[in-house]
Amino acid sequence: MRTIEGIVFDKDGTLFDFQATWGVWTRGFILDEAAGDPILQDSLADALGFDLRRSAFHQESPVISATTAEVAEMVLPFLPQYDLRTLRARMDARAMSLKNVEAAPLLDLFTALKARGLKLGIATNDTEAPARAHLAASGITHLFDFIAGFDSGWGGKPAPGQLFAFASAVGLDPLDCAMVGDSLHDLHAARAAGMVAVGVLTGMADEATLDQSADVVLGTIADLPDWLDHPGA
Repeated sequence: MRTIEGIVFDKDGTLFDFQATWGVWTRGFILDEAAGDPILQDSLADALGFDLRRSAFHQESPVISATTAEVAEMVLPFLPQYDLRTLRARMDARAMSLKNVEAAPLLDLFTALKARGLKLGIATNDTEAPARAHLAASGITHLFDFIAGFDSGWGGKPAPGQLFAFASAVGLDPLDCAMVGDSLHDLHAARAAGMVAVGVLTGMADEATLDQSADVVLGTIADLPDWLDHPGA
């Protein structure tokens, strides 16, 4: 394997456990917007591929790889009191106070990765402002050289725009970088950018699914240092 000089990370399902974090948020969002209407609750849950009883997403939920704008479009038909811009703003405001469940001790991990001389970035299909709030809550914003949401000017995944922007921002050839993510959208973006594609199992996709497009599948991002030291193991 070629030497890795930069790593760009997905956020949800990669830095943060997807179900444990967004399951709670989504249940609260549905209950608040439905305001006690059980039919509306079920309609919103169905649109999002969400099981209200378990506070968990179905594995085939369209939310898993979607941008915030796409998620808003999924539920907008059931919330006619809002236009799309207003609904997105409400969702972003609610996401700012999201209680993230770290997939690994993030401060220790990213401090160690930075100490190796690696350039580090975030490429998320979330919007940039909540993404920055989530990184700040974990005390790790300062460890990243690049942070982009789907609204930052380079589009969202699976297109490779964010990844090319990361490589350009840190002065690296994309071929010398890796993309780490929990979904096929992340891995397809990595392939399109020419980066090493690293899958992790802290999202909704299983190993067999990620194996289709990954160079390697790790349990969590905590396994990255060992993989970097022993890439062929």
